[in-house]
Amino acid sequence: MPAKSFGPIDLIYQLKITLRDFRPPIWRRVLVPGMFTLHKLHQVIQIAMGWSDSHLHRFLVDGIYYSAPYPDSDWQDTDDEDSRRITLGQIASLNRKFKYEYDFGDGWEHEIVVEKVLLPEPGAMYPQCLKGKGACPPEDVGGVGGYANFLEAIRDPNHAEHQMYVEWIGGEFDPTAFDLAATNQALQRVKPKVKRRASARGG
Repeated sequence: MPAKSFGPIDLIYQLKITLRDFRPPIWRRVLVPGMFTLHKLHQVIQIAMGWSDSHLHRFLVDGIYYSAPYPDSDWQDTDDEDSRRITLGQIASLNRKFKYEYDFGDGWEHEIVVEKVLLPEPGAMYPQCLKGKGACPPEDVGGVGGYANFLEAIRDPNHAEHQMYVEWIGGEFDPTAFDLAATNQALQRVKPKVKRRASARGG
């Protein structure tokens, strides 16, 4: 597959995405083009972490919330800025930190740190995941506390909720599992929006 083409001044941001308030840490290190909007970054985070994008989300940067319109939902904070209209390059700088929230019911919060600002490498594919640790928690498990309880129950055959969780998750669950190759293959689906050029005929 050919590499995505980027202009000479496009920068690549190395981000570390960490799920907050859980030990051992669950994190991913990714390379993302600065031209990506925050909405595109949301797609990268969903794939890299392993979420299914089945709940609402938003970013918090310097006290300002950014989200995408939700036409099929009763929830919409009219004070939120449109995440489709601001790029990563506009808000990111070296050592900058900001927050990504996912599933307001379970309350998954992620800290994002800008670790490096790089020039794109010839032939490299972006976005790209460099490394990660820890499996993504199951959707709707009940947040950090619910996930801790899930892991305790799934590990202990004598736990009162063991069988219920085994059936709910559909078998075994490895909290250390992370497939880097599969993640990068999935990330190839996330592409920057390219403006169409007018034809020579003016059409």
